[in-house]
Amino acid sequence: MVAPTYDEIRRAPKALLHDHLDGGLRPATILDLAAGIGHELPAATPEGLGEWFVAAADSGSLERYLETFAHTVAVMQTREALVRVARECALDLAADGVVYAEVRFAPEQHLAQGLVLTEVVEAVLDGFREGAAEAAAAGTPIRVGTLLTAMRHAARSMEIAELSVQYRDAGVVGFDIAGAEAGYPPTRHLDAFEYLQRENSHFTIHAGEAFGLPSIWQAIQWCGADRLGHGVRIVDDIAADNSLGRLAAYVRDKRIPLELCPSSNVQTGAAASIREHPIGLLRDLRFRVTVNTDNRLMSGTSMSREMALLVEAFGYGWSELQWFTVNAMKSAFIPFDERLALINDVIKPAYAKLMS
Repeated sequence: MVAPTYDEIRRAPKALLHDHLDGGLRPATILDLAAGIGHELPAATPEGLGEWFVAAADSGSLERYLETFAHTVAVMQTREALVRVARECALDLAADGVVYAEVRFAPEQHLAQGLVLTEVVEAVLDGFREGAAEAAAAGTPIRVGTLLTAMRHAARSMEIAELSVQYRDAGVVGFDIAGAEAGYPPTRHLDAFEYLQRENSHFTIHAGEAFGLPSIWQAIQWCGADRLGHGVRIVDDIAADNSLGRLAAYVRDKRIPLELCPSSNVQTGAAASIREHPIGLLRDLRFRVTVNTDNRLMSGTSMSREMALLVEAFGYGWSELQWFTVNAMKSAFIPFDERLALINDVIKPAYAKLMS
């Protein structure tokens, strides 16, 4: 079997569930926006700035990794900046062959210059619409759904949950909580999750990345998460002989999607290397595994790069890459018939040609 090349992977349709808007800015855009507001940056060229972000995120600490966002969030405080960043995000993902993406951001982090929450959400939605329209005109169509994120160390989760329901017919497809896990369990936001369930809304929870099995257990059994943001530490409930503990078995049996982000997980210390990443074991054991970018700027990555790294590390071919892609599309927060249409009309025909 000839391994798929990077260029071939880039042209293949891909689905992305875990991508942060403030973690995917173009370095040149950060420089441009920062110059307009007088924000000081650690580098003066796009190349240098891109390298700085990756190096700063390579510490092996989730807390240190999260510090890099001070610079991206600082330049995303006006409607114009938010529209631009969202538009460019859609275009960049489409150029990488992504046909469906769910991109998340925390509206509460973009209020420093006087915007209110609804204005933040509407600006991002407008940017995604503009980018998707331009991508379609360029022959690289993409559908972008938005996840609204609440910060787990703050106290606005109910407000953000209500906002996600308010805009769910305008492009918002779900809710999320993010931020440092240790000391901030998802159960602190139980009222928001119970509200979302009453409203028949979808949500994912960052869990099982820097913190272990208790984080995953709470996200699922207390909060009712539809998906696990990362969830990589579920491997702690799998024995050396590959027998599953009760929590791991439950996650697999219920087909709860794992939003795995290989490069990011290595950067934050959740995995020692791509080759040693639990994604290989979890895929072999047939968990609902998906491949994601997390923060493209901080990891210097893309969906094509993440898949190419897995091809190199695990010897995967087109059948495995299709499996990851279909898993992601099955797990998307859009209606079933719309998921099925993308799988049957876009993804499977393209991979059939690649495998022929």
